[in-house]
Amino acid sequence: MIAFVRGRVAAVGLTSAVLEVGGVGLELQCTPNTLAELSRGSEATLPTSMVVREDSLTLFGFADEDEKQMFELVQTASGVGPKLAQAMLAVLNPEAIRRAVGSDDVKTLTNVPGIGQKGAQRIILELRDRIGAPGSVSAAMPGQAAVAEWQSQVHGGLVGLGWSGKEADRAVTAVTPTADTMEAPDVAQLLRLALQTLSRA
Repeated sequence: MIAFVRGRVAAVGLTSAVLEVGGVGLELQCTPNTLAELSRGSEATLPTSMVVREDSLTLFGFADEDEKQMFELVQTASGVGPKLAQAMLAVLNPEAIRRAVGSDDVKTLTNVPGIGQKGAQRIILELRDRIGAPGSVSAAMPGQAAVAEWQSQVHGGLVGLGWSGKEADRAVTAVTPTADTMEAPDVAQLLRLALQTLSRA
């Protein structure tokens, strides 16, 4: 997995930016707010999340780690894929999403194109216990952030490969004991183990 990209901004488009890294131009899908902070020719470092499909690998770039983690977390809710997750972050910042979920604010979530009332209610129900209270991001322990990150990456990889959210949840739970024995979670290895678990099932 590619955790971040650092390089010269080669191009900035309406929905993506190209960063030159070691002579290679990497295209990152970004929200308008993130794109607004980039200027062609400048150096930039963007946290990234890779979405794996059978026929493509897509990199999403973010302004900071909080935005990246929120992008990965909201995708653990049923019916939320990478495009809808990015749309949520284009309309609402991570703190606004935490406030909306924590206060059962359906109206705010339905301001996001693609989210209706039932979808907003489902997101609130599924994320309420995991998203954290508003203002809680800075209070998280480093170890907790690392755990959440590998779980989100493995879960996102499985969903990207066609498994359902519930199947991905089961597989992440199954490989958690293995992850706990690692000094630093190896996302690629854990993803392979999760796939093996699902294949056996």
